[in-house]
Amino acid sequence: MIEYPIGHLVEAGVRDVGVVVGYLGHLITGYLGDGSRYGARFTYIRQGERLGIAHAIHLAVEEGFVDGPFVVYLGDNILAGGVRGFLERFLEEEPDVLILLSRVRDPGRFGVAVVRDGRVVRLVEKPREPPSNLALIGVYFFRDPDLVERAFTALKPSWRGEYEVTDLIQWFIDNGYRVDYDVVNGWWKDVGTPEGLLEAIYLLLDESKPRIDGEVAGEVVGRVIVEEGAVVEGRVYGPAYIGRGARIGGEAAVEHYVSIESGSRVLSGSISRSLIMSDSVIDVKRLRLVDSVVGQGSIVRASREIHGEIRLAISNYSRVEI
Repeated sequence: MIEYPIGHLVEAGVRDVGVVVGYLGHLITGYLGDGSRYGARFTYIRQGERLGIAHAIHLAVEEGFVDGPFVVYLGDNILAGGVRGFLERFLEEEPDVLILLSRVRDPGRFGVAVVRDGRVVRLVEKPREPPSNLALIGVYFFRDPDLVERAFTALKPSWRGEYEVTDLIQWFIDNGYRVDYDVVNGWWKDVGTPEGLLEAIYLLLDESKPRIDGEVAGEVVGRVIVEEGAVVEGRVYGPAYIGRGARIGGEAAVEHYVSIESGSRVLSGSISRSLIMSDSVIDVKRLRLVDSVVGQGSIVRASREIHGEIRLAISNYSRVEI
């Protein structure tokens, strides 16, 4: 997930990237490295406690990582088309803050903006009674780090116990600074839930181009990517992704909108609209796995012939016996 925001930032011309890490942060640092393979330079900023996005921004300023205009891009967001155009507008028009908004069906899950006469007048974080359907996308542009620090010193933790980025930006609004906004017309996904993650998978697969680099002894229909080292003995119907070293057995069917990550094995059963993370095993005989997220290194197995559908959302290294 984090590679999508990184790719968008590099594409927009950003080369110095600060990655804020906390619990299990060593997994992030070990995977991303120094940034050279992405064409960037990474600095890791440790947030010892989960004190909110505004606190994470404060740490980046306090530790001297940012000393001029900067962009914040939350690592669990995917924005169609990236951020190049928005960054260019920010640098050209020089507002104190630029925020991106999107119209959503469930604004209570997000920070929400109230706009009047083309101006942002109020921001509310995850409101119980949303005042609008304009959600803040997890991309924020700030012109002056010193102003950000002044704003942060005025903040208090919210009812969630966090320093909210909405409160940080509200300080700029309340003190007469220029806060501009842009409404994103393309798709945007926050993948903070299994449902959001699956929706992001669907959208990404819709944009995929077919490619067969692995071995296909079975049947592949439609827009399917089969990576090098993967083996397809059964059937795969696109759009679908079969990762490097994965195997689709002769008694298995991968249906539309499925991503089978590297090293996983689907030995039997069928899968639809699901994400199977790396090094997992699916062996469910005649069952159909739908709308599911299966964590890395997990095993899902049926011990007898059962017909019907199942839906799972399981974490890494889980074992499910049916």
